[in-house]
Amino acid sequence: MSSSTVTDGPALPGMSPVLAEVVRSGFVEGRHRGSLVVLAADGSVETSLGDVTSPVFPRSANKPMQAAAILRAGLDLSGERLALAAASHSGESFHLDLVQKMLSEHGLAPELVQTPPDLPLDPVEAETYLASGRVRESLTMNCSGKHTAMLAACAANGWPLDSYLHPDHPLQQLALETVRSASGERVEHIGTDGCGAPLMAISLTGLARSFRHFVLADAGTPERRVADAMRAHPEYVAGTRRPDTWLMQALPGVLSKMGAEAVQAVALPDGRALAFKVDDGASRTLGPVLARVLRLMGVESPVLERIAEAPLLGGAERVGEIRAAF
Repeated sequence: MSSSTVTDGPALPGMSPVLAEVVRSGFVEGRHRGSLVVLAADGSVETSLGDVTSPVFPRSANKPMQAAAILRAGLDLSGERLALAAASHSGESFHLDLVQKMLSEHGLAPELVQTPPDLPLDPVEAETYLASGRVRESLTMNCSGKHTAMLAACAANGWPLDSYLHPDHPLQQLALETVRSASGERVEHIGTDGCGAPLMAISLTGLARSFRHFVLADAGTPERRVADAMRAHPEYVAGTRRPDTWLMQALPGVLSKMGAEAVQAVALPDGRALAFKVDDGASRTLGPVLARVLRLMGVESPVLERIAEAPLLGGAERVGEIRAAF
Protein backbone atom coordinates (compact mmCIF):
# COMPACT_ATOMS: atom_id res chain seq x y z
CA MET A 1 0.00 0.00 0.00
CA SER A 2 1.61 3.24 -1.09
CA SER A 3 1.12 6.75 0.22
CA SER A 4 -1.90 8.41 -1.30
CA THR A 5 -4.36 11.21 -0.81
CA VAL A 6 -8.09 11.51 -1.12
CA THR A 7 -9.59 14.51 -2.87
CA ASP A 8 -13.16 15.62 -3.26
CA GLY A 9 -12.96 18.96 -4.99
CA PRO A 10 -11.90 22.09 -3.11
CA ALA A 11 -11.40 21.51 0.61
CA LEU A 12 -11.02 23.95 3.44
CA PRO A 13 -7.57 24.15 5.05
CA GLY A 14 -7.22 21.39 7.61
CA MET A 15 -10.26 19.48 6.35
CA SER A 16 -9.95 15.72 6.62
CA PRO A 17 -10.13 13.58 3.47
CA VAL A 18 -13.24 11.61 2.58
CA LEU A 19 -12.98 8.03 3.84
CA ALA A 20 -16.51 6.86 3.04
CA GLU A 21 -19.44 7.81 0.84
CA VAL A 22 -23.16 7.30 1.33
CA VAL A 23 -24.59 6.17 -2.01
CA ARG A 24 -28.37 5.97 -2.44
CA SER A 25 -29.96 5.00 -5.75
CA GLY A 26 -26.68 5.75 -7.54
CA PHE A 27 -26.45 9.23 -5.97
CA VAL A 28 -23.80 10.24 -3.43
CA GLU A 29 -25.93 11.82 -0.71
CA GLY A 30 -23.29 12.11 1.99
CA ARG A 31 -19.61 11.83 2.83
CA HIS A 32 -17.72 10.88 5.96
CA ARG A 33 -14.31 12.43 6.51
CA GLY A 34 -11.57 11.17 8.74
CA SER A 35 -7.94 10.22 9.18
CA LEU A 36 -6.12 6.93 8.75
CA VAL A 37 -2.61 5.55 9.26
CA VAL A 38 -0.97 2.29 8.17
CA LEU A 39 2.31 1.09 9.67
CA ALA A 40 4.75 -1.14 7.80
CA ALA A 41 6.09 -4.29 9.46
CA ASP A 42 9.10 -2.35 10.76
CA GLY A 43 6.83 0.18 12.46
CA SER A 44 7.39 3.02 10.01
CA VAL A 45 4.45 4.97 8.60
CA GLU A 46 3.62 3.48 5.21
CA THR A 47 0.44 5.43 4.45
CA SER A 48 -1.35 8.32 6.08
CA LEU A 49 -4.52 10.17 5.18
CA GLY A 50 -5.46 13.25 7.13
CA ASP A 51 -4.06 14.14 10.54
CA VAL A 52 -2.51 11.08 12.18
CA THR A 53 -0.23 12.88 14.66
CA SER A 54 -2.65 15.01 16.70
CA PRO A 55 -4.20 13.40 19.79
CA VAL A 56 -7.61 11.74 19.59
CA PHE A 57 -9.62 9.76 22.11
CA PRO A 58 -9.32 6.10 21.02
CA ARG A 59 -12.29 5.27 23.23
CA SER A 60 -12.62 1.49 23.62
CA ALA A 61 -9.66 0.85 21.31
CA ASN A 62 -7.66 1.66 24.47
CA LYS A 63 -9.08 -1.40 26.25
CA PRO A 64 -6.19 -3.75 25.45
CA MET A 65 -3.88 -1.30 27.23
CA GLN A 66 -6.24 -1.09 30.20
CA ALA A 67 -6.37 -4.89 30.38
CA ALA A 68 -2.57 -5.07 30.33
CA ALA A 69 -2.50 -2.60 33.23
CA ILE A 70 -4.79 -4.94 35.18
CA LEU A 71 -2.25 -7.74 34.66
CA ARG A 72 0.56 -5.39 35.67
CA ALA A 73 -1.34 -4.82 38.88
CA GLY A 74 -0.92 -8.52 39.61
CA LEU A 75 -4.37 -9.90 38.82
CA ASP A 76 -4.00 -13.35 37.26
CA LEU A 77 -6.52 -13.43 34.44
CA SER A 78 -6.42 -15.60 31.34
CA GLY A 79 -8.61 -17.06 28.62
CA GLU A 80 -12.15 -15.79 28.30
CA ARG A 81 -11.84 -13.71 31.47
CA LEU A 82 -8.91 -11.72 30.13
CA ALA A 83 -10.63 -11.29 26.75
CA LEU A 84 -13.71 -9.96 28.56
CA ALA A 85 -11.51 -7.53 30.51
CA ALA A 86 -10.54 -6.00 27.13
CA ALA A 87 -14.05 -6.19 25.68
CA SER A 88 -16.86 -4.03 24.46
CA HIS A 89 -19.18 -6.98 24.79
CA SER A 90 -22.53 -7.28 23.05
CA GLY A 91 -24.52 -8.18 26.14
CA GLU A 92 -25.14 -11.74 25.01
CA SER A 93 -25.97 -14.26 27.71
CA PHE A 94 -22.49 -15.76 27.78
CA HIS A 95 -21.00 -12.29 28.32
CA LEU A 96 -23.33 -11.42 31.18
CA ASP A 97 -22.95 -14.84 32.77
CA LEU A 98 -19.16 -14.51 32.84
CA VAL A 99 -19.33 -11.01 34.34
CA GLN A 100 -21.46 -12.39 37.16
CA LYS A 101 -19.13 -15.36 37.59
CA MET A 102 -16.04 -13.13 37.79
CA LEU A 103 -17.68 -10.94 40.43
CA SER A 104 -18.46 -14.04 42.49
CA GLU A 105 -14.96 -15.48 42.04
CA HIS A 106 -13.39 -12.33 43.46
CA GLY A 107 -15.94 -11.76 46.21
CA LEU A 108 -17.24 -8.55 44.66
CA ALA A 109 -20.77 -7.21 44.99
CA PRO A 110 -22.41 -6.18 41.69
CA GLU A 111 -23.17 -2.79 43.23
CA LEU A 112 -19.45 -1.97 43.19
CA VAL A 113 -19.41 -1.86 39.38
CA GLN A 114 -19.73 1.80 38.39
CA THR A 115 -20.71 1.38 34.76
CA PRO A 116 -23.84 3.41 33.94
CA PRO A 117 -27.04 1.38 33.47
CA ASP A 118 -27.45 0.44 29.83
CA LEU A 119 -29.01 -1.98 27.37
CA PRO A 120 -26.98 -4.64 25.54
CA LEU A 121 -24.80 -3.08 22.85
CA ASP A 122 -26.00 -5.49 20.18
CA PRO A 123 -29.40 -4.35 18.80
CA VAL A 124 -30.72 -7.90 18.54
CA GLU A 125 -29.77 -8.60 22.13
CA ALA A 126 -31.27 -5.29 23.23
CA GLU A 127 -34.65 -6.17 21.65
CA THR A 128 -34.65 -9.58 23.31
CA TYR A 129 -33.64 -8.04 26.62
CA LEU A 130 -36.44 -5.47 26.55
CA ALA A 131 -38.99 -8.05 25.40
CA SER A 132 -38.19 -10.07 28.51
CA GLY A 133 -39.30 -7.14 30.67
CA ARG A 134 -35.85 -6.21 31.94
CA VAL A 135 -34.59 -2.64 32.36
CA ARG A 136 -31.19 -1.01 31.92
CA GLU A 137 -28.60 -2.39 34.33
CA SER A 138 -24.98 -1.58 35.08
CA LEU A 139 -23.74 -5.09 34.39
CA THR A 140 -25.40 -5.09 30.96
CA MET A 141 -23.28 -2.13 29.84
CA ASN A 142 -20.62 -3.22 27.33
CA CYS A 143 -17.70 -2.23 29.59
CA SER A 144 -18.81 -4.27 32.61
CA GLY A 145 -16.15 -6.93 32.02
CA LYS A 146 -13.40 -4.32 32.11
CA HIS A 147 -14.80 -2.74 35.26
CA THR A 148 -15.15 -6.10 36.99
CA ALA A 149 -11.51 -6.90 36.23
CA MET A 150 -10.44 -3.45 37.44
CA LEU A 151 -12.27 -3.97 40.72
CA ALA A 152 -10.74 -7.43 41.12
CA ALA A 153 -7.24 -5.98 40.65
CA CYS A 154 -7.97 -3.31 43.24
CA ALA A 155 -9.29 -5.85 45.73
CA ALA A 156 -6.22 -8.04 45.25
CA ASN A 157 -3.95 -5.10 46.05
CA GLY A 158 -5.98 -3.62 48.88
CA TRP A 159 -6.60 -0.48 46.85
CA PRO A 160 -9.78 1.59 47.32
CA LEU A 161 -12.77 0.18 45.48
CA ASP A 162 -15.05 3.20 45.54
CA SER A 163 -12.54 5.43 43.74
CA TYR A 164 -11.23 2.92 41.19
CA LEU A 165 -12.19 5.22 38.31
CA HIS A 166 -10.36 8.29 39.62
CA PRO A 167 -7.40 9.26 37.39
CA ASP A 168 -5.10 9.37 40.45
CA HIS A 169 -6.02 5.86 41.58
CA PRO A 170 -3.03 3.45 41.50
CA LEU A 171 -4.72 1.27 38.90
CA GLN A 172 -5.45 4.18 36.58
CA GLN A 173 -1.87 5.37 36.95
CA LEU A 174 -0.79 1.93 35.76
CA ALA A 175 -3.16 2.28 32.81
CA LEU A 176 -1.68 5.68 31.99
CA GLU A 177 1.85 4.27 32.02
CA THR A 178 0.79 1.31 29.88
CA VAL A 179 -0.72 3.61 27.25
CA ARG A 180 2.44 5.73 27.27
CA SER A 181 4.80 2.77 26.89
CA ALA A 182 2.76 0.96 24.24
CA SER A 183 2.15 4.04 22.09
CA GLY A 184 5.55 5.63 22.56
CA GLU A 185 3.81 8.96 23.15
CA ARG A 186 2.91 11.35 25.90
CA VAL A 187 -0.75 11.29 26.86
CA GLU A 188 -1.83 14.77 25.85
CA HIS A 189 -5.20 14.79 27.56
CA ILE A 190 -7.16 12.68 30.04
CA GLY A 191 -10.94 12.69 29.77
CA THR A 192 -13.80 10.49 30.91
CA ASP A 193 -15.01 7.64 28.71
CA GLY A 194 -18.66 6.70 28.30
CA CYS A 195 -18.30 4.03 30.99
CA GLY A 196 -16.78 6.52 33.45
CA ALA A 197 -13.19 5.29 33.23
CA PRO A 198 -10.30 7.66 32.52
CA LEU A 199 -9.65 8.04 28.81
CA MET A 200 -6.14 8.75 27.51
CA ALA A 201 -5.67 10.70 24.28
CA ILE A 202 -2.95 9.64 21.85
CA SER A 203 -2.50 10.00 18.09
CA LEU A 204 -3.73 7.51 15.53
CA THR A 205 -0.10 6.68 14.85
CA GLY A 206 0.40 5.99 18.54
CA LEU A 207 -2.69 3.81 18.60
CA ALA A 208 -1.51 1.73 15.64
CA ARG A 209 1.90 1.48 17.28
CA SER A 210 0.27 0.19 20.47
CA PHE A 211 -1.51 -2.63 18.66
CA ARG A 212 1.70 -3.51 16.83
CA HIS A 213 3.47 -3.63 20.19
CA PHE A 214 0.89 -6.03 21.61
CA VAL A 215 1.13 -8.62 18.80
CA LEU A 216 4.95 -8.50 18.75
CA ALA A 217 5.47 -8.50 22.53
CA ASP A 218 7.40 -11.37 24.09
CA ALA A 219 5.36 -14.36 25.23
CA GLY A 220 4.27 -14.07 28.83
CA THR A 221 4.34 -10.28 28.98
CA PRO A 222 1.09 -8.53 29.95
CA GLU A 223 0.73 -7.11 26.44
CA ARG A 224 1.16 -10.44 24.71
CA ARG A 225 -1.11 -12.20 27.20
CA VAL A 226 -3.88 -9.72 26.40
CA ALA A 227 -3.35 -10.05 22.65
CA ASP A 228 -3.34 -13.84 22.86
CA ALA A 229 -6.52 -13.96 24.97
CA MET A 230 -8.37 -11.59 22.64
CA ARG A 231 -7.34 -13.58 19.57
CA ALA A 232 -8.18 -16.93 21.16
CA HIS A 233 -11.59 -15.80 22.40
CA PRO A 234 -12.78 -13.05 20.04
CA GLU A 235 -16.44 -13.74 20.77
CA TYR A 236 -15.82 -12.37 24.27
CA VAL A 237 -14.11 -9.24 22.91
CA ALA A 238 -17.17 -8.23 20.90
CA GLY A 239 -19.97 -10.70 20.10
CA THR A 240 -21.32 -13.16 17.59
CA ARG A 241 -22.63 -10.41 15.28
CA ARG A 242 -19.66 -8.03 15.49
CA PRO A 243 -16.84 -7.34 12.96
CA ASP A 244 -14.00 -7.51 15.53
CA THR A 245 -15.05 -11.08 16.31
CA TRP A 246 -15.47 -12.05 12.66
CA LEU A 247 -12.06 -10.66 11.72
CA MET A 248 -10.14 -12.36 14.52
CA GLN A 249 -11.95 -15.65 13.91
CA ALA A 250 -11.22 -15.62 10.17
CA LEU A 251 -7.65 -14.30 10.21
CA PRO A 252 -5.45 -16.09 12.77
CA GLY A 253 -3.05 -13.79 14.56
CA VAL A 254 -4.95 -10.57 13.85
CA LEU A 255 -5.77 -8.27 16.77
CA SER A 256 -8.77 -5.99 16.24
CA LYS A 257 -10.67 -3.55 18.45
CA MET A 258 -13.13 -0.80 17.67
CA GLY A 259 -13.94 2.24 19.74
CA ALA A 260 -16.88 4.60 19.99
CA GLU A 261 -17.01 7.64 17.72
CA ALA A 262 -15.83 5.50 14.79
CA VAL A 263 -12.35 4.50 15.90
CA GLN A 264 -10.72 1.26 14.75
CA ALA A 265 -7.30 -0.30 15.33
CA VAL A 266 -5.93 -3.55 13.90
CA ALA A 267 -2.56 -5.26 13.99
CA LEU A 268 -1.49 -8.12 11.73
CA PRO A 269 0.77 -10.87 13.10
CA ASP A 270 3.73 -9.66 11.01
CA GLY A 271 3.71 -6.28 12.79
CA ARG A 272 1.82 -4.24 10.23
CA ALA A 273 -0.91 -2.18 11.83
CA LEU A 274 -3.59 0.40 11.10
CA ALA A 275 -5.74 2.88 12.95
CA PHE A 276 -8.39 5.30 11.77
CA LYS A 277 -11.07 7.63 13.07
CA VAL A 278 -14.06 9.02 11.19
CA ASP A 279 -14.56 12.63 12.21
CA ASP A 280 -18.32 12.58 12.67
CA GLY A 281 -18.26 9.38 14.72
CA ALA A 282 -20.47 7.42 12.31
CA SER A 283 -19.97 3.78 13.27
CA ARG A 284 -21.70 2.65 10.06
CA THR A 285 -18.49 3.51 8.21
CA LEU A 286 -16.21 1.22 10.21
CA GLY A 287 -16.73 -1.97 8.21
CA PRO A 288 -16.39 -0.53 4.71
CA VAL A 289 -13.33 1.53 5.63
CA LEU A 290 -11.66 -1.32 7.51
CA ALA A 291 -12.23 -3.82 4.71
CA ARG A 292 -10.81 -1.38 2.14
CA VAL A 293 -7.65 -0.71 4.17
CA LEU A 294 -7.01 -4.40 4.73
CA ARG A 295 -7.43 -5.13 1.02
CA LEU A 296 -4.95 -2.39 0.17
CA MET A 297 -2.57 -4.00 2.67
CA GLY A 298 -2.81 -7.24 0.71
CA VAL A 299 -5.16 -9.15 3.00
CA GLU A 300 -7.37 -11.58 1.10
CA SER A 301 -10.28 -13.29 2.85
CA PRO A 302 -14.04 -13.75 2.38
CA VAL A 303 -14.52 -12.12 5.78
CA LEU A 304 -13.72 -8.75 4.22
CA GLU A 305 -16.88 -8.96 2.12
CA ARG A 306 -18.87 -9.61 5.28
CA ILE A 307 -17.26 -6.71 7.13
CA ALA A 308 -17.66 -4.31 4.21
CA GLU A 309 -21.39 -4.95 3.91
CA ALA A 310 -23.24 -1.73 4.84
CA PRO A 311 -26.46 -1.54 2.83
CA LEU A 312 -28.88 1.38 2.63
CA LEU A 313 -32.57 0.54 2.49
CA GLY A 314 -35.46 2.24 0.75
CA GLY A 315 -38.95 0.81 1.10
CA ALA A 316 -37.40 -2.20 2.88
CA GLU A 317 -35.30 -2.93 -0.22
CA ARG A 318 -31.61 -2.39 -0.73
CA VAL A 319 -31.09 0.81 -2.72
CA GLY A 320 -27.52 1.74 -1.90
CA GLU A 321 -24.59 1.33 0.42
CA ILE A 322 -21.91 2.93 2.54
CA ARG A 323 -18.66 2.45 0.63
CA ALA A 324 -15.02 3.33 1.14
CA ALA A 325 -13.88 6.32 -0.93
CA PHE A 326 -10.10 5.86 -1.14
